Amino acid sequence: MRLPSVLSIAGSDSSGGAGIQADIKAAISNGVYAMSAVTALTAQNTMGVTSIHEVPPEFLAEEIDAVFDDIRPDAVKVGMVASPPLIRVIAAKLFMHNAPHIVVDPVIVAASGSRLLSEDAADVLAAELFPLAEVITPNLPELFVLDRIAGGSPESMEEYNVPEARIAAAQRVMSRFGSAVLAKGGHAAGRSDDVLVTKENVEVFPGERIQTSNTHGTGCTLSTAVASNLAKGLNLSEAVRRAKAYVAGALAAGLDMGHGSGPLHHGFALQSEFTGAPDA
Repeated sequence: MRLPSVLSIAGSDSSGGAGIQADIKAAISNGVYAMSAVTALTAQNTMGVTSIHEVPPEFLAEEIDAVFDDIRPDAVKVGMVASPPLIRVIAAKLFMHNAPHIVVDPVIVAASGSRLLSEDAADVLAAELFPLAEVITPNLPELFVLDRIAGGSPESMEEYNVPEARIAAAQRVMSRFGSAVLAKGGHAAGRSDDVLVTKENVEVFPGERIQTSNTHGTGCTLSTAVASNLAKGLNLSEAVRRAKAYVAGALAAGLDMGHGSGPLHHGFALQSEFTGAPDA
């Protein structure tokens, strides 16, 4: 028996809600085998990040090689990677291994609005990794940054509350860097519709807003679910549709962990004799 497999290249979240930990949970919940190459260790919980320790670029290269040399992934998700040397290593290794179905979650801006990548690092991310990607998955603050890199001139993120503006921005980013763009609508006023722009099509994925403050790791989870569906052979449109439905279910499940913005319930749909309480 062989399962489709996904490699997550991202940072570790010690509280388990985002990063590598969220990616592994999401991959398992979407029926694929999960592997990882860790870009950084973080000390964090639902209330914030207290420390980040990046791995050396040479070690990250060895992690990626070790995966491809044994269990070649059917898709790759790239998440948090904060420095240009690590970005360049990832791009070089994915190109060398001819990695399939690359999904890049451009972790540039935190949910709080804080900038996580310097301008130089964001430029390197866009120039080195985006051209290798099948799709990138920016939230609206990240789309704002990328639109400016791509030559757009938005004055504020609020402009993207209008779906036509999101589509136009995603088209500029796609034209500049070559990858499809899934512009996520979670930060928009009103409905949380996502927009997928490819070279052939523009598609809107409607989404009702789920009232919860426990959204930690939503972006990581969505991008990994998309990669998992691509690994299973679905086309990009169907991969996005199923991933969005999965994330909506994980949010609606109402998990409440920690004292801050808690995680999703990644395993909300996993039910078996092993997931319930043991018999007395």
